[in-house]
Amino acid sequence: MTETRGDAIARKNVFRLAAAQALAGANASVVFATAAIVGSTMAPDKSLATLPVTMFVVGMAAGTLPTGAISRRYGRRVAFLIGALLGALCGFLAAYAIVINSFPLFCFATFFGGTYASVTQSYRFAAADGASPEFRPKALSWVMAGGVVAGVVGPQIVQATMNLWSPYLFSVSYIGQAIVALLALLVLWGVDAPPPTAAVLASSTGRPLMEVARQPKFIAAAICGVVSYALMNLVMTSAPLAMRLCGLSLSDSNLGIQWHVIAMYGPSFFTGHLIARFGAGRVVLAGLVLTAAAALVDMSGLSVSHFWVGLILLGVGWNFGFVGASAMVLETHRPEEKNKVQAFNDFLVFGTMAVGSFSSGQLLANFGWNAVNIVVFPPVVIGLIALVVSGGLQNRRRPANLS
Repeated sequence: MTETRGDAIARKNVFRLAAAQALAGANASVVFATAAIVGSTMAPDKSLATLPVTMFVVGMAAGTLPTGAISRRYGRRVAFLIGALLGALCGFLAAYAIVINSFPLFCFATFFGGTYASVTQSYRFAAADGASPEFRPKALSWVMAGGVVAGVVGPQIVQATMNLWSPYLFSVSYIGQAIVALLALLVLWGVDAPPPTAAVLASSTGRPLMEVARQPKFIAAAICGVVSYALMNLVMTSAPLAMRLCGLSLSDSNLGIQWHVIAMYGPSFFTGHLIARFGAGRVVLAGLVLTAAAALVDMSGLSVSHFWVGLILLGVGWNFGFVGASAMVLETHRPEEKNKVQAFNDFLVFGTMAVGSFSSGQLLANFGWNAVNIVVFPPVVIGLIALVVSGGLQNRRRPANLS
């Protein structure tokens, strides 16, 4: 496959994957906007209020390696379709759990939502399959831009449906989430990602995983990806519940999550160009700084504007940090190594996120909103040190062609 043909296929897939990213992001934003609030009404202990979100993140971690294995054996599209079905299962089970007031079943449902989210994380890498080194970061970034729609659709689903079945707050919201996942399945059906041929399956799988993972650039990319995603999840998980505890309305928290999700994905329209011009490491640096700035804003007041500005900065910081770190990962592996290396990277990211997600509920319940934000600063410093030590800030131009 020539680079020209590879770019053509990548461009074709980008539109479908961006649409699927939008729909999948809407599913995730329903969980993030409501799960902690639902949990606070069901959980036997208030410190367990964010456990459903934690189970979502655990599902993300648990699904990464199987997603890579299915993609290697049967092709990415099969993994994508399975993920969408799990997303629909999450919505229907969660709605039923709310109706029967079952906290364990609700947590079980959000776990399936997390496995769906783990599959959707590979959309960004799938968009870069076969593309030229110049087009890879742009394809990755454009797919992430689909999340802008999610920033509107997800919270609006919640806003429009949360009281439709008044005794069961948010139950219809989760039915809407399931329908959106089924729509994503239809979109993904046309993705051009055929299963690998027998010759490819029989060929070498490249270097051992640990050899790739020992590269300084991969270590820095993984650390920065972990820091960017874990901190975003830590703060975002607590924010809706913190806003409610401060006496703010559900509409305020829904809109806060909406602007947060838009801020997460909106910069993706130009993040790829920034990476191509300045290098992935420098974009990650900007993301880490913005994440720290979000924590400072959160600690400076408890008004609606403080929460919203903090969530917006947190979203942009996540975008620069995570998309930049993902672009760094693309520079560390060969084409035949992509599935196992990308799945391993995501396993590290989401495995760490699960710890942060559970910790957020404990921190908020026992120490308050400021404590959640204070935790942000040490990991940011670790990420900055990793960038400097790996030399990642020196890479300004096109990624290496490892093919």
